[in-house]
Amino acid sequence: MSRTSRAITLAAALALSSIAADAAGAPSPGRPQTPGDRTQAVLATACAGHDKWADPAPPARIFGNTWYVGTCGISAILVTGAKGHILIDGGVAKAAPLVLANIRKAGFDPKQVRWIVASHEHFDHVGALAALQRETGAKVAALPAQKAVFETGKPSKEDPQGAGLDSIAPVKIDRVLKDGATVVVGSLVITAHATPVHAPGSTSWTWRSCASTSDCHSIAYADSTSTISSDGYRFTDHPDRVAAIRQGLPKIAALPCDILLTPHPSQSAMMERFAGTKPLTDTSACRTYVTAAEDRFAARLQKEAKEAR
Repeated sequence: MSRTSRAITLAAALALSSIAADAAGAPSPGRPQTPGDRTQAVLATACAGHDKWADPAPPARIFGNTWYVGTCGISAILVTGAKGHILIDGGVAKAAPLVLANIRKAGFDPKQVRWIVASHEHFDHVGALAALQRETGAKVAALPAQKAVFETGKPSKEDPQGAGLDSIAPVKIDRVLKDGATVVVGSLVITAHATPVHAPGSTSWTWRSCASTSDCHSIAYADSTSTISSDGYRFTDHPDRVAAIRQGLPKIAALPCDILLTPHPSQSAMMERFAGTKPLTDTSACRTYVTAAEDRFAARLQKEAKEAR
């Protein structure tokens, strides 16, 4: 092979490598390279015995262009692409610098985050959003039930947990979403699913992530399914809330769900799956997640019924 031919072959190989890196959301030769220790196992080890909401955690690639950039106790998910990135959730207010640092450690520029979205409007998941919006310049999209809380910073009176929730710094909403709407950045497409189980604005998110052109999975960031409340709140006094929960749970069960992620890692044994002690991929994970929640909610309603006698 001539020197010219070898040069052409090498250039072609580098080009294909760059294209593949962008397709997977990995840093290309033109962007900072990702350290080799950004693995799920390292994340799980670092968080062993540490699950408080602001406990620092290292970033980790979950699969393809999907990254964990949150704390040990609260998830923040970065979906990356060549045209920019989407951040889902940000954690408590003090977690904002941790999330920004994790985005950088993963090899990405926070200024390339184009959209921020959320699972639900509680301070432990969106307390950092105002700071993250300011530092990244990203736009924020939300369902109508989230919008009022984000813009006022005050918990909703319709929320079963409202009386016990902290306020948040107000967040500017750039787009109001409908159920089933998509947020798009270049080739990235994530879909919003209204699943009002845990809170009135609860939203689950799904997208397709690929490690290569032949290795792809559907990822579901399913919102919390716990039906807890402030003291004195009775679900049986709020039939509309009960109906919303009974509508939302089956929707979560039916999500495209090869890999299940949740706002609290402990809700779906995420750290155990990252450590390899449980399978990361399980097409029945969302159904299993919901079955347990349905049982808990039924028990709660039965308890309230007995107390009312």
